[in-house]
Amino acid sequence: MRALPVSALAACGLIVSACGGAAPGVPAADQMARRDAGPTASATAGEAGPGGSARPADKAPAARPLAGRVVVIDPGHNGGNARAPKAINRKVNVLTQWKACDTTGTATNSGYPEAAFTWDVSKRLARILKSRGATVKLTRSSNTGVGPCITERAAIGNDSKADAAISVHADGSSPGNRGFHVIMPKKIGGPVDPVVGASARLGKSVRDAFREGTGLPYSTYIGDKGLDYRNDLGGLNLSTVPKIFIEAGNMRNAGEAAKFRDPKFRQRIAVALANGLQDYLRP
Repeated sequence: MRALPVSALAACGLIVSACGGAAPGVPAADQMARRDAGPTASATAGEAGPGGSARPADKAPAARPLAGRVVVIDPGHNGGNARAPKAINRKVNVLTQWKACDTTGTATNSGYPEAAFTWDVSKRLARILKSRGATVKLTRSSNTGVGPCITERAAIGNDSKADAAISVHADGSSPGNRGFHVIMPKKIGGPVDPVVGASARLGKSVRDAFREGTGLPYSTYIGDKGLDYRNDLGGLNLSTVPKIFIEAGNMRNAGEAAKFRDPKFRQRIAVALANGLQDYLRP
């Protein structure tokens, strides 16, 4: 989530210029989750284990459990932000302070940008949620554009009257730091106040599912047991619907960076996030 200087991104070249039939009774997106995510994800998808015993079922039955629910997914940053410093550095009011409209995001040491990671995970997550019956809206339509501003990202969730909104990110901390954390809003005497409690419940559901589904540890450097509360993020401060941020791990940690570059692991992340959202949204 931490931004790199535009000049550094340009120097590193960080601007980012399914097959098979469906098994009966299983949404296609969740079958892709099994195929892409490897043994761990398959084990959560209701497959038979050794000796014919059933493994725990994935939370994606054919009954479309999220029918009627609206989820807004906010893929952090955008692939074209680095070439538009004037636009993304414009200050906007997030109620507790003025902040840049958007940032470039971070990247792995090998040059894999956060914006590309969040876009890929968000598309995977959207497919899974749609297969479970949800109506899904993303705050950006590609990874080649600029923005939108953090104020606009919040407004998209509000205008959609989302039942839940999630902003997907990855952090850029010191290489020795590791693990994920979920960020939730605090009361600020503003529009987010009525949904602070619901956002906390959403955050805990996603935290638990993410830990179980990815095997990544809680952050070793921020928050408490993978949970952090902030009042300086426009995407949270301006939200009138339950909303959280997920920092999926530290892109500057070599081990986690390698996982993030693996499409199968990104699918595991998407399935875990979908399961957390579903746990929160269930009646």
